[in-house]
Formats: sequence, C-alpha cells, structure tokens
Amino acid sequence: MTFGEADEKSMMHKACCDESTAHTIMTRALDAGVNFFDTADVYGQDGLTERVIGNWFEATGRRDEVVLATKFRFGMGEGPNRAGASRYRIMRCVEESLRRLRTDRIELYQVHMQDNDTPEEETLRALDDLVRSGKVRYIGASNYTAYRLLESVWTSDRLGLTQYASLQPQYNLLVRGVERELVPVCQRHGIGIIPWSPLAGGLLSGKYERGRPKPAGSRMAEKEAWWKGYNKPQTWDVVDALRAVATEMSATPSQVALAWLLRKPAVTSVIFGARTVAQLEDNLAAASLELPDAVMQSLDKASAYEAGYPYDFISMVQGRW
Repeated sequence: MTFGEADEKSMMHKACCDESTAHTIMTRALDAGVNFFDTADVYGQDGLTERVIGNWFEATGRRDEVVLATKFRFGMGEGPNRAGASRYRIMRCVEESLRRLRTDRIELYQVHMQDNDTPEEETLRALDDLVRSGKVRYIGASNYTAYRLLESVWTSDRLGLTQYASLQPQYNLLVRGVERELVPVCQRHGIGIIPWSPLAGGLLSGKYERGRPKPAGSRMAEKEAWWKGYNKPQTWDVVDALRAVATEMSATPSQVALAWLLRKPAVTSVIFGARTVAQLEDNLAAASLELPDAVMQSLDKASAYEAGYPYDFISMVQGRW
C-alpha cells in the first residue's frame, strides 16, 4: 500500500515511497525470505501500486519467487459498475490487475470488503471460475463480518465451490475485536488470518509518545482523522506497556507488536507496509523474536477490550452451569 507516490486524490498521499525505493524494499525483503507480497487495485490511485510491483517483476525477473496477493472491491474508475463484488466487476477487475502486475496469475485474489448488495453465491461462483481457469490460485476475504464469512463457508461447501483460504482483517494491540467471532470462525474452518495494520498506522512503532507532539512528516501528522480516533488514554496505556516490554526484550516496539500478533491463534503471516528500507529491516527482526508466555499475558492485559453481550455472559456461565 505504501509503494508509489500517490497524489492528493489518494488517502495515501504523503504516506508512501517513490518507485525506486519500493523496488529496493521488495528486493531486500525477498532476499531476506519474505516471499508474500500483498497489494490491491485501489492502492495509490488508478492501480499505482500494482503498476510499481509489475515494473519490479519485469525489471528483476523474480516473479516466480513471489506469492502474489491482490484485492478488488472498492471504487475504480467511473460509472455504475465502478465498485462491488458482482460477477461482472470481478471478471473486469482481475484482467486489469493482471495487466498492471504484468503477470499471468494471482496466487491469492481477495475481496477487499464484503459487498452487501451482491449475493455471496455470485461472488464465490465468479471467483471459483477464476481458480478453475488458472488465473487465480486461491481466494480470500478481507474486512468481512463473521456471519458473512460463515455464510461463504456454507455456500462453498453446499455448491462445491472454492472456499476462502484466508481472511485479512485489521488486527493489532489496539484493535482486537476480531477475537470475538472472526478468529473462532477462522480456526474452526481452517481459514488463515493475515492481519493488516499490525502497527496501527505507526502508533505501535515507538515514534509516538503520550503527551508529545506528533513527529513531523509521520502518517498521523498528515491524517488528523486517524489521530483523533486513536488519541485516547487506552491507546497510551497500550503504548506504554509495549515500550516496557520492548526495553525488557532488548527489541523495538514494532518488533514486539509484530511478534505478539505472530503468536496469536490462526495468524499465519502479518502484513506490514514499509516505506523505507530502515523500517523493513526493523520489522524483519520480529520473525525471530520469541515472546514468553508472561510477556504475552502482560500485553493481552494492557490491550484488553470489553467483550460485551453475549460474550461476557457466555464467559461467565460456561463451565459453571
């Protein structure tokens, strides 16, 4: 999402790196063992990030070393069919993504968010056809509710269609609501979780501190709405706990936040959006950071959320009556 300099029309304006830096990051990441690249048609604007990755494939010849993931669903272009997950739109979007990415297949093709206006069966039948044609290897969902994800599992099973192999939700120390229902659904049905925004837009990276101004040029400095949503006591309690653990483990806050996610049930990989080589290098170390159970428990406690009804009621009663 951070690859390519997006203009003012994009929500990623001033939050990305130029194409040359993006190519350097991809080469270094692949050399370090990171072989899963995730993007979307809407990142940047007009398919910018997909084009940046496609140019890198052509320049390096390393396409076959990469497990490539992209997404569709959000608005692209003009007209009544500019968004959504209808069969018409899916067939159009996949061809455009393949062209921008300069490839003949996509390993993981994902619905960027559930489409409440399109039956899940229509979406799944179209995606199943793409798998059978060889243009797509696996399919996944992102930003789905638990009820809709479970509906998709039942639909795939009933009709013999390809099932979603993965779920890409927002999941980090500040956003843990997926643990109520989505994580159990994924565990029960063998759906791998690949969280997005594991560092909460950089808030868990260590560069933001309670009571101090936002760093100049940071993402939160440019996105006031994001800052208002996060700037509250609970956020800073989590950040303080994260900093304490990082000091104890001789690691950075980013590494601890990523390592915490990697130990969570059903999480198979974690997506981070580096826009500098330095950020990439720092994040890579998270893969070898082992957090003891006591540390996991302390972070869980600091980032605990209210379960709410009926989850709190079930927890209170289960095993007692």
